[in-house]
Amino acid sequence: MGTRAGGLYVGRRAAAAGAALLLALLVALLALAALYGRCRQEAAPPPPPSPRAPGPAAAPPPAPAAGSVRRLPRHLLPLHYDLELWPRVRPGQAGPFAFTGQVNITVRCLRDTDAAVLHSAGLRSRGAAAVRGPLSEPGAAVEVAGLRHDEAGEVAVLELRGRLRAGRRYVLQLGFQGRLDEDLDGLFLTRYTDRGQSSMLIASQMEPTYARRVYPCFDEPAMKATFNIRIIHDPSYVALSNMPAIDVCEVKDENGSLWTVTTFNTSLKMSTYLTAFVICDFDYVTRTERGNEIRIWARKEAVKNGYVDYALNITGPIFSFLEDILNVSYPLPKTDLVALPDFGAGGMENWGLMIFQEVSLMNLPGDEFTSRKAMIALVVSHELGHQWFGNLVTMNWWNDLWLNEGLASYFEYLGATFVEPKLSLDKIFYAHVVQPVLREDSEIARSLSESEDKIKGSFSLMSLFDNITYSKGASITWMLSGFLTEKLFIRALTSYLKEFSFSNANQDDLWTHIQMVVDAQDEVQLPAPVKQIMDSWTCQNGFPVLTLNLTSGTIRQEQFFNKNNRKSTDSYNNTWIIPISWMRNGSSQPLTWLDKSSKMFPEMQVSESDYDWILLNVNLSGYYRVNYDQLNLKRLARLLENDPKAIPAVSRFQLIDDVFALREFGYVPIETALELTKYLAREDELFIWNVVLLNLIPENLESMLKNHAVYPLLKKYLLKRMLPIYHYYAGFIRQNADALEDDYFAQVYLEKLLATACWLGLQDCLDLSSELYAKWRDNPEYKIPFLIRRTVCCYGIAVGSDKEWNFAWEMYNHTDSIEEDEDILLHAMSCAKEPWLLYRYLQYGLSDTLFSSNCTSVIISHVATKDIGHHIAWEFVTENWPLLSQGYGHELLHDVLKAMGRFVKTDVQIQELQVFYNATLEEDERETITMLLESAKLENIERKKLLIKIANWLEKNIDD
Repeated sequence: MGTRAGGLYVGRRAAAAGAALLLALLVALLALAALYGRCRQEAAPPPPPSPRAPGPAAAPPPAPAAGSVRRLPRHLLPLHYDLELWPRVRPGQAGPFAFTGQVNITVRCLRDTDAAVLHSAGLRSRGAAAVRGPLSEPGAAVEVAGLRHDEAGEVAVLELRGRLRAGRRYVLQLGFQGRLDEDLDGLFLTRYTDRGQSSMLIASQMEPTYARRVYPCFDEPAMKATFNIRIIHDPSYVALSNMPAIDVCEVKDENGSLWTVTTFNTSLKMSTYLTAFVICDFDYVTRTERGNEIRIWARKEAVKNGYVDYALNITGPIFSFLEDILNVSYPLPKTDLVALPDFGAGGMENWGLMIFQEVSLMNLPGDEFTSRKAMIALVVSHELGHQWFGNLVTMNWWNDLWLNEGLASYFEYLGATFVEPKLSLDKIFYAHVVQPVLREDSEIARSLSESEDKIKGSFSLMSLFDNITYSKGASITWMLSGFLTEKLFIRALTSYLKEFSFSNANQDDLWTHIQMVVDAQDEVQLPAPVKQIMDSWTCQNGFPVLTLNLTSGTIRQEQFFNKNNRKSTDSYNNTWIIPISWMRNGSSQPLTWLDKSSKMFPEMQVSESDYDWILLNVNLSGYYRVNYDQLNLKRLARLLENDPKAIPAVSRFQLIDDVFALREFGYVPIETALELTKYLAREDELFIWNVVLLNLIPENLESMLKNHAVYPLLKKYLLKRMLPIYHYYAGFIRQNADALEDDYFAQVYLEKLLATACWLGLQDCLDLSSELYAKWRDNPEYKIPFLIRRTVCCYGIAVGSDKEWNFAWEMYNHTDSIEEDEDILLHAMSCAKEPWLLYRYLQYGLSDTLFSSNCTSVIISHVATKDIGHHIAWEFVTENWPLLSQGYGHELLHDVLKAMGRFVKTDVQIQELQVFYNATLEEDERETITMLLESAKLENIERKKLLIKIANWLEKNIDD
């Protein structure tokens, strides 16, 4: 599945204590608004007429939760499926909905058995099951004694009166029926609007273990087979599957009603999780690339308006790029990409029938912004990468899921930067992939590749679809390509793909093919076998930090961990075999290796000259952090002030990110990190400024910082350094914002820079926001540049009066406003500085005629995060608790209340909150809240100590 930009990408980060957890809860709460739908209250459409659906009246019970990992016995090997699916759905029909089907599975018996065990979840039998064979004996059959369903184990057991004999082939014949729900898993139904008309479609999502909910099957990735698929559907729909349709005919049901039968060509050998079905009333656009017919399907309105043209234009070139670089042809004659209005993953790589969320494929024809195109290019490129890594060669079992997702995530960036060359590959890869996962990986106790034995029992496969699998997998691949050279790495991948085409592999198979390529040449010499090097990265938790002593030239490695939370019983004895790219005084040096816990490198001993400096892990070629001694850090800080471009941009980013992460985890004091910010007046890279600002002014702490003595010092220190880059971009905003359409990082990060300048009270920023907001007020057709719209609306209201607020309210309620703008305005209206406006806004939030209930909690949360708003929000909550709790229960409101935790600094404040909780919550809930508040208090006390240190440093350095 896809990535952060697409796919079933569910980052699961270990919960942090205190305010960090409270922030996560608040963010989750804000996300609920998007999850549950638009905030503006809309009347529900009347239910459609309900003609009697043919087929079974009683639908089976719902399937158990996904993620069961019971393995099948190895008695039978599937060779081929003949599968018929019949969703009993007519346009405009009301539910409940069901589907029926028949599957005939040709199997080879590997060991004698008197039972056939296969996966089945939430399905009921339809008709009698049968077993034909052995096929070498015409007319032969094995009598079925019974069919038993084990719902907990998600298996069906065909109990036989005879035995299946090893070496013989048989056909298992099973009829089945299932429920067609709107849950976005297995075979599902979804409703949408197209050209003003309400419509329905049917689609599938099988990964990881949902195929068994659609048809009885051997639902394991290594049990590959070929498929003949036939879909029976309403004549007004078109049916799509993995292969091209080869026949379309009609059939009548038991009531004499006509249905269409679409039959598809025999598939290639593939895993069950890649089977795919879409039954819809969509239009498509098409082009052919090297004989591969590419069609992109979407709502008729979207196709007519050209929303999928960009996706069509890049899909073929990315296909060709991947074919050429991997030297392995795409084996299918056609590829369909379908944009669903509602889909549980950003994208899914089904062979020949990829399925996406609409937002992952659609671009407005007039929208030239690189950031929007980049997102589409990344999602498409990721799923196309899977056509080789995942579809052609599939991991043996889910423990090596990174072979699918990590490699696809790596090629996602190569493919996207190929079709959008304005993107800087190294900058975007480090900022979007490596840096975020380094932050996460230090807190998650799991390795990239787990043993098969570990993934069993109650282990949830869904938890493997996380940032470790995707981004750490991609980062390790990036490092591997770097020390091998891309030429050797690609040569090894080609060998691996050709060896295991239409089959399965584990990570040792990949290491073997890399070793073969390394052994066949003399240019690249490794300090150990490939398996030994790479297992140290994939089979251990976390990653190393390298500590460099320049006086002795010694580098020491240890696992990067939070020293502030370390217990005496904790053990961190992992060591890695680490490639070290480095430079000295601006000159690149030969790659070297650290293959033990500590090692001396005489070539890294420096002289007494202040201009003799060392930089490790140049351009973040390795997956680790670097902790320099004070001598080198002072020299690097001086270098940055005198000549920042002497250090590559990605390495400047890495230096700052590393030192703040080292501070957070107790390796270095905050003063050390701040020394590296002195040079920032000469920094012109937005992605570097972004990491600085996120560390110095986290968004969840803005309101707290505003009321602290550090604020005026930060204001003077940062504005002095921000002015050059601020004025550079403000000039574009005032004169020609369209000129930034090719500047990807401006579109992604300029908002944070501008918001910080306004937060720090820079008058020009406040004036700019006021000017642009007034321009919009005077002419509602005017569009505030989208890349700064959120900040402009917020501060346009903040420096204005009730007139500005009322205009935002009017535009929010405008029938033509799009959801993205609604979200911006929903936030902006909480930026008002007049307490009465905030209170009125909260009162509006209570009205079920103005907002849906999920919006009420979002409004409260927005207000609670503002420096003057948290007291107002708290008073509002306590005064209106009966109404709020009646409106949508305790759960959502709890998150709003927890957001107050960031302001808790004393026991008295905890007691004040506790009085309210004691009167409203159950005892077990009160205990949880008390623990959170205590944790938040400790976090806030620690933060106060930190801010005192920052303030002291700023006072000494503010005029440097």
